[in-house]
Amino acid sequence: MKLVHISDIHLTVPGERMGGLDPHRRFAQALDEVRLRHQDADRIIITGDLTHWGEPQAYATLKEALVDLPCPVRLLMGNHDDRANFLSAFPDQPHDENGYVNYAEDVGGTRLLYLDTTAPRTHAGHFGADRIAWLDAQLKGCTRARLFMHHNVMTLGQPAEDKIALVEADRPAFAALLKRHAAKIDYLHFGHIHAICTGTYCGIPFASVRSTGNQSLPDFTETELLHGGPMAPSFAIIEAREDMTVIHDIPFTWDGPVFSSGTGWEDWAKPVAAE
Repeated sequence: MKLVHISDIHLTVPGERMGGLDPHRRFAQALDEVRLRHQDADRIIITGDLTHWGEPQAYATLKEALVDLPCPVRLLMGNHDDRANFLSAFPDQPHDENGYVNYAEDVGGTRLLYLDTTAPRTHAGHFGADRIAWLDAQLKGCTRARLFMHHNVMTLGQPAEDKIALVEADRPAFAALLKRHAAKIDYLHFGHIHAICTGTYCGIPFASVRSTGNQSLPDFTETELLHGGPMAPSFAIIEAREDMTVIHDIPFTWDGPVFSSGTGWEDWAKPVAAE
């Protein structure tokens, strides 16, 4: 199974910039890279912050952009999104009985679970008892799973960033659920932090992905401010196999020189490798 993981595209009303750049151009570049080099992908998964201000025009533009792609696209909610405006633009979007954009599908023997971790007028993540019950039922009904969400459900040791992770009140129940089902959960994938971060949580590997817009700079002492800059964007290619997961970082805007070298010992010997 090959999955394209894109996150934090932050689309605006066309013509409006976000953080000094054109988010529509960046997103178009990412999709062009998928069309060109990843036609064998099984899913494209965009883990939230589909828009920057949740405006109907931004969702309409997103819908127009999702054409001529090699595989189905799965969309998730982020803290910058507006659930009602999103569902108006995508009326066929699956959601749970409580109206959250939680949904699931089985692909290649794995249940892909797409989680809605948002709440109105807050940048922190939320996943209360009603959402926990839905996820628990989904996990009980499968033998193998992979979770996609916008927010990191664990703290990452960055005080300011951790203020907008999953809220502290919701962490114990989520952690308990993960521990109950850890044997069948292959991976946790999220966005939100605009950076690559990997590790394990409750015995389960996790990985985040960069934004297609600006990137964040990790700060392990700052308690209030989030730092970032116009560093290069990327998305991830996830190669999911029965006994392993490989995640590749794809710097899709690079248009500079590309150096090629052979793989033999002499290909890296002086003076060849020094030229």
